[in-house]
Amino acid sequence: MTELDSAHRRACCRIVPPHLLERLALAQDETVREAARQSLTLDHLHRRRRSSAPRTAVGPADTALDRPLRSVADAECGERLPGRAVRAEGARPTSDPQVNRVYDAMGRTFDFLRTAFRRSSLDGQGLPLDATVHYGPHYANAFWNGERLVIGDGDGVVFRDLTACPELIAHELAHGLVQFGAGLEYHGQSGALAESLADVFASLAKQHQLGQTAEQADWLIGSGLFADGLHGAGLRSLREPGTAYDDPLLGRDPQPATMEGFVRTTDDDGGVHVNSGIPNHAFFLLADALGGDAAERAGRIWYEALTGGRLAAGAGFAEFAAATAAAARDRYGPGGEETEAVVKAWGQVGVTC
Repeated sequence: MTELDSAHRRACCRIVPPHLLERLALAQDETVREAARQSLTLDHLHRRRRSSAPRTAVGPADTALDRPLRSVADAECGERLPGRAVRAEGARPTSDPQVNRVYDAMGRTFDFLRTAFRRSSLDGQGLPLDATVHYGPHYANAFWNGERLVIGDGDGVVFRDLTACPELIAHELAHGLVQFGAGLEYHGQSGALAESLADVFASLAKQHQLGQTAEQADWLIGSGLFADGLHGAGLRSLREPGTAYDDPLLGRDPQPATMEGFVRTTDDDGGVHVNSGIPNHAFFLLADALGGDAAERAGRIWYEALTGGRLAAGAGFAEFAAATAAAARDRYGPGGEETEAVVKAWGQVGVTC
């Protein structure tokens, strides 16, 4: 494996894309500017430090649990992980609302996976869910490092409390699901797929929590994350990629909705946070066409494509589309409404199954 390939496998999975932080690093407001620069520096270090986490589930099947095993640590605005242990599974809530929100959100994500897919935690075998809060000085991001969720306090100007956004926490945990489900390389189309899958399952987890149907959901990632006065509904929109934000400070959401707008770049591990809009939109179109509980059929198809052993680590959009079509045929038949809807959804974004 080359040094570049190794970096692609190690790349740390972040929720706030670098192109947004790079724009904020040029802001006139010193607090915003310095927080963005510090966040970019830390994100660069994370790419080098990410552990070589396993790509597939390990451990005997009888270790599977019906209840989560959670722990939360406090980095106390430092950069040393995991930080000081502050809450373990079953312990009473602490006086720190961020600790409690992350603890509760991890439990809801565990419950979603168990209820929707009969999966015990991220690896299917009861993997403990670990998190660290208050990471770094004004760190305006959150990431999954292959072993735990790590989340900062933000800048207090552009970003509200990151722990108050339920799909943000679910998104980072979903990177663990992708890690154990297919081990997709974090570069180019496979990396964009990894980001999209994290968005999809985060959105489904939020819908599960709120009891929403596909029609009722907002299909936003990072809804309510931006402070008042900024023109931004969230970081990304599965319903309408490219429309999540448009603000003089933030810039304009660059995500394409179809292959016609596919961005070729060497930035951001080959545009993983930008081009994820394409498979994101394909999933929305499928869920919208099928209606009802989006996890029940559309989510099940995506889940079985991810975990069914059909995907190579370097799979691109076409390979994943083919895996979803195969998963739909296996479950619903070649002439089923679901299978036809999968093929149509991918066709609408310019990908052939």
